[in-house]
Amino acid sequence: MVSTHDRPASTHPLADIIYRLETGGALLPESPDNVLEVVGILKSYGEVLDAYWQNLTYISEDQFLVLFPFFKYFNGEVSFSKLMRHWWHDRINYEFSEYCMKAMLWHGGGKLDEYLDTPEFSQRAQAAIQAKLSGNFLMQGVSTVFPDFLPEQVRQLSYYSALGQFWNVMSAMFLKLSDRYDRGEIKTIQDVVNHVLNGLVEAASKPITYTVEIKGKTYEIIPKSAGLTFLMDTAVPYVEAVFFRSFPFMGTVSYNAQAYQIPPDQARFTYGALYADPLPIGGAGIPPTLLMQDMRHFLPAYLREFYQQHSIRGETDLRVRICVSFQKSMFCVTTAAILGLLPHPLDTSEPKEQQANRKYLEGWMTRLLNSRLPNVQVCEV
Repeated sequence: MVSTHDRPASTHPLADIIYRLETGGALLPESPDNVLEVVGILKSYGEVLDAYWQNLTYISEDQFLVLFPFFKYFNGEVSFSKLMRHWWHDRINYEFSEYCMKAMLWHGGGKLDEYLDTPEFSQRAQAAIQAKLSGNFLMQGVSTVFPDFLPEQVRQLSYYSALGQFWNVMSAMFLKLSDRYDRGEIKTIQDVVNHVLNGLVEAASKPITYTVEIKGKTYEIIPKSAGLTFLMDTAVPYVEAVFFRSFPFMGTVSYNAQAYQIPPDQARFTYGALYADPLPIGGAGIPPTLLMQDMRHFLPAYLREFYQQHSIRGETDLRVRICVSFQKSMFCVTTAAILGLLPHPLDTSEPKEQQANRKYLEGWMTRLLNSRLPNVQVCEV
């Protein structure tokens, strides 16, 4: 790796982090506690994502154009005891996975967003809609009066499927990371980043497709020929929509346009996971509360013990602590994404390529100036 002493100095406010990235480091600084927190929380997150992606896939395929899907969170297994657990909230909060899906749908990006505006998608969606409505004269009438309603539902279901496929890969990647940590193979933050980066590269060209079966016949909504792939058409738009932009949490800011509390341009949104203040976690109307509640069920013993050793509040602020660890882990995932899209090799000795890399990294750091990145530079629980 080329030393930072061989490169021009940067005047960026986060120059130290840029130098760290250029020399093979990560957005999150190295420390044994950081490694423990990141791997432990990604173990829990991997378990939750495993449930999320299966439900998203079930909704996209088995609940296709079911307009009142009362049991969509049951994955086809409806029972009285399960219904009681659902009402008692003793369950996985699948609402959060839909929250992330809607963020991707609204912010768009990548060829998936472009494909869903093509005549090809419209034709394929209409073929599936007509098959689904066959014999349903009421819905045929509704579709005639509101011709854009059902195609928009299919568009949304396409995002259900795409996000499910993305999380399928990420879940396996995080659980494998935990297994490697248990075997002593993961010892540093750089090891974590390399594991995620290698996983992203390995799955980069994995095709994103979407098919549904209606009355015994298969309909391709997103065929392989559309050329959609895992990295550029789900991973990158996901990072943009969920890590960076997302939505303002209802109840924390005014949605009144005259109040000017929300940027008029969605590209300026900074409500994503990398920006969220952990303290409101646990409050009503804060969607990440659902994720933190889900992850607390799967915390490995060593991470729960770590929290107990560093807390005077017991488990009363457990969701906040989980959120802090989760943000640290997401900065590691973001590091892998940033390095994976670097315009030139990190160890290049060509001045022009180094300059291009520096400009690229400074652009990312400018976006992260107001994020939680400065806060995670100090190892605290």
